[in-house]
Amino acid sequence: MKRFLLVAVVLVAACIGGVVGSIYTARFIDYSSASYNSIEERQNLVLTNYKTDTSYNVPRDLDFLATAKSVTPGVVHIRTSYGPGDFSFNPLEFRHDWSARSSGSGVIVSDDGYVVTNYHVIEDATNIEVVMNNNQRFYAKIVGTDPSTDLALLKIKARQLPFVKYGNSDAVQLGEWVLAIGNPFDLNSTVTAGIISAKARNIGILRDRNNLQVEAFLQTDAAVNPGNSGGALVNLKGELIGVNSAIATSNGGYQGYSFAIPVSLVKKVMDDLLEFGQVQRGLLGVQITDVNAELAEDLQLATNQGVLVSRVNDKSAAQEAGMKAGDVIVAIDQHGVNTVSELQEWVARNRPGKELNVTFMRSAEQKNVKVRLRNNDGLEGVSRKEIKYELNGVTVEDVNYKTLAELNLEGGVKVTKVEEGKWKKSGMPVNFVIGFVDKLPVNNVEDFNRILEFKKGGILLEGFHPSGEKGTYGVEW
Repeated sequence: MKRFLLVAVVLVAACIGGVVGSIYTARFIDYSSASYNSIEERQNLVLTNYKTDTSYNVPRDLDFLATAKSVTPGVVHIRTSYGPGDFSFNPLEFRHDWSARSSGSGVIVSDDGYVVTNYHVIEDATNIEVVMNNNQRFYAKIVGTDPSTDLALLKIKARQLPFVKYGNSDAVQLGEWVLAIGNPFDLNSTVTAGIISAKARNIGILRDRNNLQVEAFLQTDAAVNPGNSGGALVNLKGELIGVNSAIATSNGGYQGYSFAIPVSLVKKVMDDLLEFGQVQRGLLGVQITDVNAELAEDLQLATNQGVLVSRVNDKSAAQEAGMKAGDVIVAIDQHGVNTVSELQEWVARNRPGKELNVTFMRSAEQKNVKVRLRNNDGLEGVSRKEIKYELNGVTVEDVNYKTLAELNLEGGVKVTKVEEGKWKKSGMPVNFVIGFVDKLPVNNVEDFNRILEFKKGGILLEGFHPSGEKGTYGVEW
């Protein structure tokens, strides 16, 4: 019996060992070929019976896909050149040896080629190149700049462009999702997401010789880095609510917060630059400071919120309306203002001559007055830049349509007089029609003025002689 049990145990152990050995051996058999030819087909076959993970469905209010897709084509890469370091007057050897280059971002705001960016992106630039999302390239002319808001308007010669529609920055709420789109570190079409962290933020980075800088930034935690400047801050509808301008940093890179100029201010500045070539700033004519609890207690103010008027300028709009030092402004056109930045933004949206309703506290009494804004010269009208027909040695005039058609030009200026100096030295003759300055098309004398206003160093002028022969001249501007 014992012998039988021993044999049975040995047989069972052998069977188990055989099975285990077969399994172990099977695991390490090296198959020379798979039974299928496509790994993707194999994956799909194995996953056929897997249940769909419905957790991947993104809530409508958090779907960034459509927004990013619609806005990205309207945000451009701006490349600027500074110089030149070398210049040749020989038209056949004319060259710009640019001494420095930088880049930033811009937002197309019209289908016919107007682009908004930061002033600091194109400041002192001699040449500006706009690169589209699809790698199309254009030379851009500066229509106008406003250092006090850090904004600039550019124009490229193009049609039917994708553009970013204006939104309403006043309606933006704290905690609302936003996307920042730009070209940080020359990485084109970068999209980051964040929320609105604060509104009407003043961080003290802008400076203006007349102390007219306006800082009322939208603050967000969307990642923004060098190269994002001038790019778009949009809501999830794909509407422009701000132009990215600055970051809070101690090392030059993103550290949690970035700042954008609200589109409410952008719209007004762009329209001014488009129509007048310069910003039309309406001013109250007061010196102001934030009211806080300590100041309210020291001055025994009736409110601990608002903007204290510390001085009213002579012959200013505020003085004309009867405002005095010690008044605390609490609203502009029924919109509450608790800080200097809020007040500056609401006033800066308006041109000289616009009448605003100003609400303020005088002692414990609330007063309302109508104030008609004035410009920095104390005038209520808007001002236009003078069109100069004589520019440092050359006199020009607009070209009639017949001549433009004969030369196959859309615009240009005709040289009517050349005086001794750099223009004469260039060899440019009378009756020459200038069609391009540094590859930028010239529309008329006013446009010629605007182009030359932002040029430094050598410039290349191209056009036609009366005979129709092409000509190229270099002038040290």
